[in-house]
Amino acid sequence: MNDRTTGDGTRDTSGPTARHDRMDRVTQPFVAHRNLLFTVAYEMLGSAADAEDVLQETWLRWVGVDPDTVRDQRAYLVRITTRQALSQLRTLGRRKESYVGPWLPEPLLTTPDVAEDVELADSVSMAMLLVLETLTPTERAVFVLREVFALGYDEIAEAVDKSQAAVRQIAHRARAHVAARRPRGVVSAAEARHTVEAFQQAVETGDLQRLLELLAPDVVLLADGGGVVRAALAPVVGADQVAQVLLRIADAMSLQPTQINGDPALTVRLGGEIDTVLALRVDDSLVTGLYAVRNPEKLSHLERATTLRR
Repeated sequence: MNDRTTGDGTRDTSGPTARHDRMDRVTQPFVAHRNLLFTVAYEMLGSAADAEDVLQETWLRWVGVDPDTVRDQRAYLVRITTRQALSQLRTLGRRKESYVGPWLPEPLLTTPDVAEDVELADSVSMAMLLVLETLTPTERAVFVLREVFALGYDEIAEAVDKSQAAVRQIAHRARAHVAARRPRGVVSAAEARHTVEAFQQAVETGDLQRLLELLAPDVVLLADGGGVVRAALAPVVGADQVAQVLLRIADAMSLQPTQINGDPALTVRLGGEIDTVLALRVDDSLVTGLYAVRNPEKLSHLERATTLRR
């Protein structure tokens, strides 16, 4: 049945053509901003799987909106995504309380352009995502929306259901909290890559002295097996202890360089499948943090690159 004109001369919007046109008007902005919305959700949750769930919920709410009544579709979509992510973040917090061993963010294979955007790469790095874990859900949302995506305080206030004055205070508090825990020194992409390459060579050749030269004295190794696969249940602290752990398992490791969350990293494959992702935090040319993600549930997004956007 074709669309038709009603008796009063207005267009009948119940026909298939009108419905198709409306769906196009709904779909186009969502698709245009999808990578941005995923990035917002991922930075808030540290989980690609949960970020995808948030996007699904965002779509279900957006499809019920008349896009012609929305002045700023990008801001509106970000607001829906933020609210859904906040709800999910509180659920994740309860889930993490019973998590077996250290919890690490879900690693993402990222495209080269992420590394070229220094601020974006820093915001999605494993080290930064762990810093964000120390914020309250609302602090995390405000920090991400303000510091990473440069949203105005009025937009953030609507997204988190707070007054602008409250959002300014939360932003100030979150900014100070993160600043106290950020990497100690600025590291260029070339320097980080060089350090990771040297680290890989030292591990593969069993060069203990070289490995100790690359590890900071207070380096921390965190391993996330999620209770599914074998992994250290407590942080391994100190260059000597970390080096011993690495060299003890070096024979079973076949390291391959890759780009994880915007930073140079290493993967371990067994039988052609990714067994472990090893992300490194580099400060002043020293490895200060090692994040070994082994939980199979967190390795499903690594066969193809994820596009992130600000």
